[in-house]
Amino acid sequence: MADLTPATRDRTVDLLRAGAIAVVVLWHWVFSITHRNGAGSFTMPNPLADVPGSWALTWVLQVMPLFFVIGGYADLAAWTSAERRGDGTVAFLRSRARRLLLPPAAMVAAWTAVEAVRVLAFPGSRSVITWGMVVFVPLWFLAVYAATTVLVPLTVRLHRRHGWRAAAVLVAAPFAVDRVRSAGASWLAVPGMVLVFVACHQLGYLWRDHQVTRPAALAAGAAAVLAVLTTVGGYEASMVAIPGSTSNMFPTTVCIAVLGAFQLGLVLWARPVLERLAARRPVWLAVIGVNGVAMTIFTWHMTAWMVAALAWERLVGPLGAVADAGWWSTRPVWIVLPGLVLAAFVTTFRRLERP
Repeated sequence: MADLTPATRDRTVDLLRAGAIAVVVLWHWVFSITHRNGAGSFTMPNPLADVPGSWALTWVLQVMPLFFVIGGYADLAAWTSAERRGDGTVAFLRSRARRLLLPPAAMVAAWTAVEAVRVLAFPGSRSVITWGMVVFVPLWFLAVYAATTVLVPLTVRLHRRHGWRAAAVLVAAPFAVDRVRSAGASWLAVPGMVLVFVACHQLGYLWRDHQVTRPAALAAGAAAVLAVLTTVGGYEASMVAIPGSTSNMFPTTVCIAVLGAFQLGLVLWARPVLERLAARRPVWLAVIGVNGVAMTIFTWHMTAWMVAALAWERLVGPLGAVADAGWWSTRPVWIVLPGLVLAAFVTTFRRLERP
């Protein structure tokens, strides 16, 4: 596949997708203080509250907006190809859904089987729903991404008719939703989340059609807007949830949409460097390898962590609940242990993603 990569392919997109997957996995495995709470259930706070100024890192390491920007790029490319072949909307959605939905379907089926065995063999024991909901963390992202994919026929039409104007309106619209929701309309949390990520997805269309001609200006402008929102606007400066603070992610606020614009500008500004990096054969081989099983990795990475954590509790003892020196010293362990388990899962289930 590396040898057959056409010169016209934008390798930056693939590099960033693989990098974003790695950031998500490592964040959950290494930089979350995942432990059991008083009720015996796993919880996933992070140590950012203990590290002054760490909120600034989240403007780069909160990669969910970038995921959707990349998704917009890929979906517009796939939609354009489908049009050339004469495929209709149903054929397009079927082809996109297959790779997106089969890996999580296999994971849910596996956990359903585990639950069936638990009910039969250990009646009265606790369900994973009550003590291990962290294994299903990836599903919220996949559900929202599926929603943005279903909307592709509409959002592509908006893009082709209005271009930058459509993207700008979609990025700004969540601000109004935030105002209404904060006034008591809590039911807007889920529609607001979808709107935010549709906005990020729309930005990917601009990238695909080469309509971002001044990426440094986009990054600087979005950073300025974020600075205003997180100072005088009343929003949190961190783009991930910090214990004891309100969150920009749940419910998802306009800051995440603006963050998508900032990250797109930053990426395109740094694109020459990223292109040179992706052109190196060892890097490109790794990128191809990760992207070939990206959804499998994403779907199973928390289950892999859970298997490693249960083994750790049995053989070593309880997981640390405080980010002290001992906790930091074990971080390399939480790359290796769940990594070995995840490798087994990927080997088993990768063919659902890449037959």
